[in-house]
Amino acid sequence: MNLYQRPDDEETELVPQLQDRSPLPVRWRLLAPLIALAGGLFGIIGAIYTEALHGSLLVAFVAAPIIEEAVKPSGVYFILFKWPAVLRSRVYTAFLSGLGGVAFAFIEDLVYLHVYFPTHSPQLALWRYTVCVALHGTASFIAGFGINKKLVAAVRGDIRFLAFDKRYFIAAMVIHSLYNILITVFAGKLGLSR
Repeated sequence: MNLYQRPDDEETELVPQLQDRSPLPVRWRLLAPLIALAGGLFGIIGAIYTEALHGSLLVAFVAAPIIEEAVKPSGVYFILFKWPAVLRSRVYTAFLSGLGGVAFAFIEDLVYLHVYFPTHSPQLALWRYTVCVALHGTASFIAGFGINKKLVAAVRGDIRFLAFDKRYFIAAMVIHSLYNILITVFAGKLGLSR
């Protein structure tokens, strides 16, 4: 694939290793999800950074979604750089990215509920462990469709940095941002008082 051409939606152009139809070795069926989950834990560093920005609405609505969605799939980035043949399809890459989002969400919820608001309501705990986990998993799954060889080429400087297929990252960031806005506006009406 010419790295300078605009990618189509065909999986074979975005992830060239798809031509290998042999079964994924058992060790990678176990190891790849574990690396993706560990990457989600690494995403907590992005959340800590956004917290250090002092929690303004601009941070919650713009910075947090950008930073978190970029960092949550860290494990998948690692796999892509070290063992790209493991990422056999866009859907599998997105699945692994979604796992990173779920791991991130559970750690974020533990911190949120047990450090920031230890006397939280049961409704808030239920919301955090269901809706928030689903949000982070779904947003990371969507962002995962943009993780491919072209992203590696952009990071390495082989192509312009923003020449990779960023629409999936942007979609994930917008969904995350809209969620943050809606929950800020309607938290009290949903009974999610702390």
